[in-house]
Amino acid sequence: MVSERKQCSKDVCVVGAGPSGLVAARELRKEGHNVVVFEQNHDVGGQWLYEPNVEGENALGKCTTLKVHSSVYASLRLTSPREIMGFTDFPFVAKKGRDTRRFPGHSELLLYLKDFCGRFELREMIRFNTRVEYAGMLDYAVFGNDLRWVVKSKEKKSEKVVEEVYDAVVVAIGMDTWRRKQMHSHIYRVPEPFRNEVVVVVGNSLSGQDISMELVDVAKEIYLSSKSLDVSEGLSKVISKHDNLHLCPQVESLQEDGRVLFVDGSWVTADTIIYCTGYSYSFPFLDTKGIVAVDDDRVGPLYEHTFPPLLAPSLSFVGIPRKLIGFPFFESQAKWIAQLLSGKRALPSRDAMMQSIKEFYYSRDVAGIPKHNTHDLANFEYCDEYGDHVGFPHLEEWRKELCLSALKNADANLETYRDSYDDLEALQVAHQSPHFTQLGTQAFPM
Repeated sequence: MVSERKQCSKDVCVVGAGPSGLVAARELRKEGHNVVVFEQNHDVGGQWLYEPNVEGENALGKCTTLKVHSSVYASLRLTSPREIMGFTDFPFVAKKGRDTRRFPGHSELLLYLKDFCGRFELREMIRFNTRVEYAGMLDYAVFGNDLRWVVKSKEKKSEKVVEEVYDAVVVAIGMDTWRRKQMHSHIYRVPEPFRNEVVVVVGNSLSGQDISMELVDVAKEIYLSSKSLDVSEGLSKVISKHDNLHLCPQVESLQEDGRVLFVDGSWVTADTIIYCTGYSYSFPFLDTKGIVAVDDDRVGPLYEHTFPPLLAPSLSFVGIPRKLIGFPFFESQAKWIAQLLSGKRALPSRDAMMQSIKEFYYSRDVAGIPKHNTHDLANFEYCDEYGDHVGFPHLEEWRKELCLSALKNADANLETYRDSYDDLEALQVAHQSPHFTQLGTQAFPM
C-alpha cells in the first residue's frame, strides 16, 4: 500500500557486503537514506570472496565466530546459468579475458559483484575489515517508527570498538554462515589432501555431489551418505561410472575406532568425514530481546520472510529465502525496505502481519514441509507477488525457462550439465530481451 506520510531520510546500518547487502545499500541510497555497510572481510562478495587459507579454522566449525567466512572451494562453479543471475539493471554478461562460460567459476561471480559495486559507487559506503559485534534496540520499550538501534562494531587491526546509533538495521548475512554442527565442508578447498583416503561425505546436497565427484580421482573410496537412496538420474550415472563412489544410507553413529555405522547396519572404516548438510542462519550480534529467533532454521516471525512485525520497518532481513532466483528477489526486498523507511509505502498492521505469518506456517505444516525448510520457496509466483508490493517487475519468462531447463539438465546429467545444454532457443530470447540490451552490452565477447 502507498502511504501519504512525508518522505524522510534515515541513517541505516547494513550488515554484510555480499550480494544482498550490496543491492540493499544501492536501493537505500537511491531512496535518499544515509547508509553505512559493515563488512568483516577485506573486500565485497560475502560467501563469494574465496579464502584458500583455512589453517587455524576449527575442523567442525564449532567456534562461535569463524575465522574463515567463506565456504567456497577452489573448483566450485555456479549451479545456475549466468543469464538468470543478474540484477535487473545490471546483466551478468561474459567479458573478454574472463571466465566466459555460462556456468562460470566462483571467481567470475565475485568479479561481477565488484563490477556492480564499481558501477554504482558503493565502496564509499562500506567499512571493510569491520565486524558488527552488537546491534540492539536503543529503547526496546518504544516500538514503531521511533525505534532506534545501538550498533557496536570492531575494526580488525585496531580492535577498537565503535558505538553508533542508527534509525534502522538491515541484516544481509542470512546464508553466509555454514552450519556449525559437525561440519567439514566449510574448510574444504581442494581434493589433494584426501589422496588414498576412505572418505564419507554426509549429505546429498549439491556441494556433497560436487565434492564427491571431485574426490573420485584421488580418494581410495568415497561413501556418499544420503537421507534417501532414491537419487536423480544424473547421480546414478556418476555412481555407476566410478567404482570407488558408493551411495549409502544415513549415518547412525561414529565409533572411536574410526568406523562409521549406517542405519541399515552396514559400516565402513573412514579416514575422513566431510559434512555437507547445508546452510544455517545465525545472527550472534543481533539482540531483539527474543522478538526474533532462529528455531530449527526458521527465522521468525518474519512477514514475507523480511520484516519482524513488532520491529518493522526499523529491522529487516535481506537474503533469507532459499531455492529461488536470488539476485532479482534480493533487489525487490531492498526496494521495499528502502521505500518503507522513507515513508513512501507502509506495511499492514502488526496484527495483520502476524496473521499472515501464522497462515503461512499452517500452510507449510499441512503440506508436510519440515520447519527447517520454512524459507525454501521454489516458487516463481511468490517472487512475482512479492515484487507487486513495490511495483517490481515480474520474472521474465525466459529467466524462468532457463532456470527450469538447468534444473532438469542437472537432474539428468550431473557431470556435464554445466557445459552441455539444449536451451539455446531460450538463451537467444534472453539475449534479445531488454535486460541484456538496456546498456548496449553484448551477451558474449566478440
